[in-house]
Amino acid sequence: MTLQLDRRLLLQAGAFGLAALSTPGVAQILTARGFTHGVASGEPAAGSVLLWTRYVGSGDTKLRCELSADESFRKVAGGGETIASPAHDNCAKLVVSGLAPGKWYYYRFIAPDGTKSETGRTRTLPVGDVDRFGIGLFSCSNMPFGWFNAYAHAATRDDLDLVVHVGDYFYEYEYGHYPEQPMAGRPIEPQNETVSLADYRLRFASYRLDPDLRRLHQRFPMIAQWDDHEFANDTWKGGAENHQPDKEGEWSVRRAAAEKAYREWMPVSDALYDSFQIGSLATLFRPETRLSERMQQLDFGAVIAGAAKGGPAEIGRALAQFRDGPWMSKDRTLMGAQQESWLYKGLIDSAKSGTRWQILAQQIVMGSLKAPPQMADLVPSGGDPKVRQALMAIAAASQAGLPFNMDSWDGYPAARDRLLRTARQADCNLVVLAGDSHNAWGSELSVDGSAAGVEYAGHSVTSPGFEAYLPSVPAADLSKALRAANPGLAFADTSRRGYVSLQMTPEQVRGEWHFMGTIAQHTTAGTTSEGLTVNWNERRFAKA
Repeated sequence: MTLQLDRRLLLQAGAFGLAALSTPGVAQILTARGFTHGVASGEPAAGSVLLWTRYVGSGDTKLRCELSADESFRKVAGGGETIASPAHDNCAKLVVSGLAPGKWYYYRFIAPDGTKSETGRTRTLPVGDVDRFGIGLFSCSNMPFGWFNAYAHAATRDDLDLVVHVGDYFYEYEYGHYPEQPMAGRPIEPQNETVSLADYRLRFASYRLDPDLRRLHQRFPMIAQWDDHEFANDTWKGGAENHQPDKEGEWSVRRAAAEKAYREWMPVSDALYDSFQIGSLATLFRPETRLSERMQQLDFGAVIAGAAKGGPAEIGRALAQFRDGPWMSKDRTLMGAQQESWLYKGLIDSAKSGTRWQILAQQIVMGSLKAPPQMADLVPSGGDPKVRQALMAIAAASQAGLPFNMDSWDGYPAARDRLLRTARQADCNLVVLAGDSHNAWGSELSVDGSAAGVEYAGHSVTSPGFEAYLPSVPAADLSKALRAANPGLAFADTSRRGYVSLQMTPEQVRGEWHFMGTIAQHTTAGTTSEGLTVNWNERRFAKA
């Protein structure tokens, strides 16, 4: 086999000596042969599903795939052949069609020498009337912060039919940065920040050795979409906060490398955005809000810094001008005109067809979140002055009517208004899914005072939330203050890690935030859950 390693990685190996390529993680990845990373499936339809595996041979290797209704494979229901090629990091994908709707299947790949992959389980989407359907929602899994207990917990469940990952599947940072003190037993490769194609491939290979992530892929089909960290922090179409062209080259080159690795390693098609029909129960839309057309994030911090010499009055005037000008601009978009038109038409057609629910599975928080006025006072005397300064800026923005996260839909209010207005006028029963923020939010979405839908914004698998920046503030106090400042915020948890699950019926959707007892040990013991329900045609959470 010819290893697909670029000059940059080889230079690193030379600089650090052979030991750089002899750590357990690198050695396992670079010397492994045969089926190295299990199996995965994704993007199911009523009669088809996409299957994935990775096989390292001496070059291009033809694999045979079998799919059966039972684990014995006595009767093969479908399959085909695919090539595992070094040109694609030895990853292989195959779409198997001609399947029965709403059915669980087992699948495996077979190498030319008869070696078999592990057996995966997947299912097709149902047609017609559907009594119940379960979805797991995941985001923000930074391996050095802790164990993927959320994946482990979900992988044991029998009431999920599909899992959705809305991004930050891994993080691009070098080892020892975010977190500065990585957890023992949670190494990542490469040790440097991912910039080149070889870097991104190796980071995927490193993460996919995790047994809980591997098991989740093995047991459920996944619908996945990237967020920013699969590329670089705070990505937009022309760059990223964590990309420095003078040191890391052209953004277009890095972006292309990251996208290629993503499409190789994930059970996804090449479609930038897509929709999936779950019988008459729901249409699930998977848009792309991060990379293709997103305009650059605004920065109210820069506005405050520029007006600081003039004192509070000047800061207030500057923020008001920012609020009424750039922030409210109707031209600002996350998806671009073409994708917006596709999504709006899809929402309208779904509701018109009689489909009960319209599910928007996307990357970033849609509910509006403003800081409570007393935000800066939450930092006790003697606390980190940088944190207090940042919170003072957030509080000043809140007093001007501005939210605190310009990287979310809050930074693109005109685009959010267009989407919610379309959904409301189409009589949709909109349920938005989100990740990115690391915290758990349950929001009621409205337009012109009318209920337009609800949002279950998931907390992270491991990445830290507010508890990392305000460790001395009781989580319950912070959640209470945030809810008081945001009338549409029905639920908030800013200190615990985990995932979300949805149980959908024609009459209601029940969403639950599952909180892991710990991510510091490899265990699912102590998991607790809290949830909210939305009834059909109400578009707001039911009162407890």
